[in-house]
Order: sequence, then C-alpha cells, then structure tokens
Amino acid sequence: MVSIVSHGTLVKRQCGHRARLALSPAEALRTDGQAHAARTMWNLLHAWWQMMPKEKRTLAHADAAVRQARKDIDFLAVLPAQAAQAVLKTYFQAWKNCWDGRAGAPNFKGRFRTVMSVDVPQGRDLNIVRVHRRWGMVNIPKVGRLRFRWTKDLPVGKHANAENRITGARLVKDALGWHIAFRVQSVEVKPEPHQGPEVGIDVGVTVPIALSDGERYEHAEWLTEKEKARLVHLERRAARRKQHRKPGERTSRRLHRTYDQIAGLRAKAKRRALDWQHRTTTAIARTYGTVVVEALTITNMVKSARGTIEEPGKNVAQKSGLNRSISREAWGRTVTMLTYKTARLGGTLHKVPAPGTSQRCSACGFTAPGNRESQAVFVCKNPDCGWSGNADHNAARNVLHLYRMGLALVPAAGRAVVRRAKHVKPVAAR
Repeated sequence: MVSIVSHGTLVKRQCGHRARLALSPAEALRTDGQAHAARTMWNLLHAWWQMMPKEKRTLAHADAAVRQARKDIDFLAVLPAQAAQAVLKTYFQAWKNCWDGRAGAPNFKGRFRTVMSVDVPQGRDLNIVRVHRRWGMVNIPKVGRLRFRWTKDLPVGKHANAENRITGARLVKDALGWHIAFRVQSVEVKPEPHQGPEVGIDVGVTVPIALSDGERYEHAEWLTEKEKARLVHLERRAARRKQHRKPGERTSRRLHRTYDQIAGLRAKAKRRALDWQHRTTTAIARTYGTVVVEALTITNMVKSARGTIEEPGKNVAQKSGLNRSISREAWGRTVTMLTYKTARLGGTLHKVPAPGTSQRCSACGFTAPGNRESQAVFVCKNPDCGWSGNADHNAARNVLHLYRMGLALVPAAGRAVVRRAKHVKPVAAR
C-alpha cells in the first residue's frame, strides 16, 4: 500500500517493501519467541482493558501496566521495549478505529489463528547493509544480524537522508517462512498528468479483467496439475488423521506437519496470484490515464445462500463455489493496486455504480435481463439494434459510458470502509 502527500511540485511518498528472511534454526526460534510474546502482550492489554474502570483506560496507565508486566513475567522480556510500545499503540489505535466506525472491537488473539508478527518501530535500529547483489543484512533487536533477499534498491547508507529513508519495519511469518516488511519514506517529483486514454474495466471469474477497448487479461491456474494432486492428497491425509483423534486430545505432530504442507501450497498459489495482479495493474496504470471500475460491494456478493431452518436457501453448493471463485480473484485487491499505481503515474481512478452494466447494450442503451445469453455472449434484444459481442467487453464499455455521463462516485480511497453513524457507538466502546 502506498500513501502520497503533495507539497508543491514534490510528493512525499510512503510505501512498503517486503523481502524474505533467511534465518538459521536458532534465529527462527528467537523470532518465534518475540512473536509469541507480542501476542501475549496484546492479550494481557485486552484483559487489563476489560478489568479497569473507564476513567483508568488511558495511555499512561496502560504504559505503566506494560512496563510492570515485562518485569513480572520472564518470557515477556524477550520482546524489545520498543516492540512492546508498538503493541500498545496498535491496541489503542484499534479502539480508535472501532469508535470511528472503521472496524469492529478488538479481541483476544489466538495462538493458531493469528498471524505471527513483531514490529521494529525505529528505522535507526535496523542498520541495513547490502552485502551482495542478492542479499542484504539487517539488525533485529534481541535477535541479531539477519540476511534478507535484496530485490529492490532501498534508501540506506549514503543514499539515505531526512527525506528518503526507512522509518521502520515489521517481521511477519506466513506459511513460506519469515519476511520483513520495510516502511520506506521518499520524496519524489510530482508526476505530470497522464496523457493516456480512458478505459473501463469489468472484473469477472472466467475473464478476470476485461477492458473497454477489447483487451483482456487472463491467467492460468495458480497451481500445476502435480501441485493440485499433491494438495488433494494432503487434505485427504489430514482428514483421515483428524478422524482418529479423540475428543480433547492434542493435535499430533504429524497432523501439524500435514497442515503446514497444505498451508505452504496455498501460500505458493497466493504469491503467484499477487505477482500476476502486480504485473497486470502496472501495465494498465502505465497505458491509461483514466481508469474506471465498478463500485462492487464484494462482502455482500460472497454471502452464503444457506438461509435458515425455516427458510432454507436454494442452490447452496453452487453459490458456495461461486463465492470461492470470487474470493480467489481478489477484485478488491486489484482496485487497491490500481488506485495507488495510477496516482503515482499521474493518472486517476474512478468508481461508477455497478447495477445494470452486464445487461445494458453498449451500442443502443437498451437494458433487458435476456440480453446476456451466456457468460461470454451478449445479444441485444432491441429489434432496431441486434448488436452482439463479448459480454465482458460490453460490460466494460458500459462502465466507461457511466463515467463519461458524469455518474462517477466519490473518488476511490483504495479500500472499502464500512462506517457506522457517528452517534451510534458499539457496546464495548469507551
């Protein structure tokens, strides 16, 4: 994610760069210990918050409680003091987001369902050095000097100054191992307005991205046939081993190992999808000056059709498959990437209302549910028109038509935010 702030002809840009760490077993063990300590610190803060009266829930009282906890509980000492302060600030920011209606109330973090992470809030502690064409070294407090993959030039050493520098980092663990995400601040010349053409975009499942000028961006399966067969085999093995586990019995190491192998294959598929999205959105942002997309409410589109006991849903299995396909394409992430990439290159991104774009004829404007005969074929039922063509191309042309008619919504902010009325407060607030 990139945020841009303008100051005259210069632009202050804040972005992130993620790189893979190469850790020894001892280093990985120390990093795991810090991540578990950070999660425990969050849970202790949440318990303290629920226990204290409202007038005592202040940043000063919470800071004193954090300092006392690091003295009383031995294993919390592995977490650096700055990282513990970062947990405190993140927890209070979570409550502010809840009160402003941007998120739900914070809760306890579970051991297995929570992403393991550690924050390094001060960039001066990192001491980044490039030691090889492909490798760099970074200092992590209480862990040591770690190697990471150097895939992008970073403002370090003589290239760093007060305006171009690394302000901090965050260690994040996923199924493929530990990664470090640098927070990079730079000042660049404000881009000139992009002189490229306008384009409308229609997103779908069969055709992921279709443009109004007839261009289409498609991708193959994220996993090969051999990898998909391997994934099915591992899922069946996990199901068999889970059947033999007695109620209340701890999960065996073999089953945990199988779960890790499944997560590794799924993470590999996600990385390939991210790579395709980055390449595609970069090509679109470089080519077009104005990009128009539909304002889709994806959370409503992927709701279950199961219904209730009194009124059970219909075609539940088919709807579940469609929901998985929509989630797999990650349309919201595509719009987020287009938002900051077009802004960085001098272009603009706009959203238009989504209803009717797939049923309207882009040639004559006639709208009818039967116009779209199939997923790929569009035939106008207007006797005076009869235009036929690709349905995705037709929808993309309608998206661009709505923008040219002045029906663009508020400029996209990069991600959808569900806001609650200001006078309505959650039950757990304050």
